[in-house]
Amino acid sequence: MLYKKEIFNFSASQAMIPDVVLKQIKKDLFNWNNKNISIMEINHRSNYFISIVESTKKYLRELLNIPLDYKIIFCFGGARVQFSIVPINLIKNKFNSADYVNSGYWSNNAINEAKKYCFVNQINAVYKENNVIKVYPMDNWLISNNSSYLHYCPNETVNGIYIDELPNFHNHIVVADCSSIILSRVLDISKFGIIYASTQKNIGLSGLTLLIIRNDLININKSKVIPSAFNYQYLVKYNSMFSTPPTFTWYVVNLILKWLKKQGGLSSIEKINKIKSSILYKIIDNSTIYHNNISSTCRSYTNITFTLSNSNLHELFLKESNNAGFLNLAGHRSVGGIRISLYNSMPLLGVKKLAKFMYNFSTKYS
Repeated sequence: MLYKKEIFNFSASQAMIPDVVLKQIKKDLFNWNNKNISIMEINHRSNYFISIVESTKKYLRELLNIPLDYKIIFCFGGARVQFSIVPINLIKNKFNSADYVNSGYWSNNAINEAKKYCFVNQINAVYKENNVIKVYPMDNWLISNNSSYLHYCPNETVNGIYIDELPNFHNHIVVADCSSIILSRVLDISKFGIIYASTQKNIGLSGLTLLIIRNDLININKSKVIPSAFNYQYLVKYNSMFSTPPTFTWYVVNLILKWLKKQGGLSSIEKINKIKSSILYKIIDNSTIYHNNISSTCRSYTNITFTLSNSNLHELFLKESNNAGFLNLAGHRSVGGIRISLYNSMPLLGVKKLAKFMYNFSTKYS
């Protein structure tokens, strides 16, 4: 029988939670902060919960080095909700345009949603050369002169594609869906107008989306009628609590941020994350049965995707890896194959054990 500590969850959607955080949650479920009440029972308007809110913002500002002219907001739902909320807040009317970079599954979903609210100038960032997937440099992106903003997704979790280059488009507002890379690396926030990220990958549990927004973009559409729950102005005014937030998720986010600080911050976690991915890419590249056709310049260090030499091996790999305690390695339903997601909470031990399994599997079935 496999115990919890021998199970490693490589899911792309809901990440592992560090053991130390799980132990704290277990304690606080019954008696939070020695108040003899559960963390789940705390009123979101109470001073107790407001202290969690403020310390969460403080941790984020320190970890990400967020400039003072940016606000930190937590929105309901996942990052997909921002596919609508971003254009609703930044687009004045349907005749305006926005630049959207298409690099894979999630950026394509954002494009389809934005088309409901404005004209979309689609920029295709990915191309194939000798059957190798590559990403055009940002200098090659055909950006419109009069677009309201540019939107892109630096890391495509489904496709395993990563855009390492940081934007430098001068007067253009850059909006980035950083759901799968937020807090996994050092990031220059000043390069962006808006960064948004769902919390269930590197920040905690599902139910919230982190939004980092430059002050001048909060009231960009003062005269436009925007649903209150979607309006960035209201979310700032009510301290992200225009409606009752998922308090338990917020509390877990706070614990994860504390844990990240104890790991040495983002420079330390970035080094570890790159070591984890390099271990697995080495196994893939030296194998005759694992195939990844993404250029090393744009391979994701967060979501490693590959196929096997035949479908029978694919099913066998999933069966044997699951029995060995490596969970959720199936690729996204839209592309198939195998996907290994390495969010912050995935320990190096889990990666080394998976690498050993992959090596033994490739030796056995080559």
